[in-house]
Amino acid sequence: MKVVAILQNEKDIINLIQNDREMMTILRTAKTLNLPDWWICAGFVRSKIWDTLHAFTAKTNPTDIDVIYFDKDNTDEVTEKNYEAVLKELLPNVPWSVKNEARMHLVNDIPPYMSSEDAISKFPETATALGVKLDTKDNVILTAPCGIVDVLNLEVKPTAYFKETAKRAQFYEKRIKQKNWQSIWPKLKIHHI
Repeated sequence: MKVVAILQNEKDIINLIQNDREMMTILRTAKTLNLPDWWICAGFVRSKIWDTLHAFTAKTNPTDIDVIYFDKDNTDEVTEKNYEAVLKELLPNVPWSVKNEARMHLVNDIPPYMSSEDAISKFPETATALGVKLDTKDNVILTAPCGIVDVLNLEVKPTAYFKETAKRAQFYEKRIKQKNWQSIWPKLKIHHI
């Protein structure tokens, strides 16, 4: 019988990531860009937690590794693509995606974000509103503007931001259906708006 790891707090999540050689390599590689207010977020963190809580012996392959940063002085999309190219050169087998959250409000047709953490707080699901990065000593730092309770309890809920309007609520519901996360992680509890 498989023993399911117990994750209870932020320290457990940080230890989980620090003990994953591949995740640390990805974090160290992203750190080399010296991006302002940078994080690797969303599925990179969430999937590791869900895989662990499901006692998976193999890692769920990510569709992308979301590197975000916040630079109001250079919001040119070409810059993001250049950063992606640098990362692909360093780690070619990683599906990098780099986005400057200082311009993403234009793409999403919403008011500007104040920081990368502000952007993370407005991700569709609380369990996805997570980010990690490394400090100067390569210690993992976790941000969870919507908390970690839902991700640890295997619950998928909309963030407060996605409950605010019918349009966002529809987007959340469509995304939940498209992602079909329960087909990968069957213990998930999906909450609808």
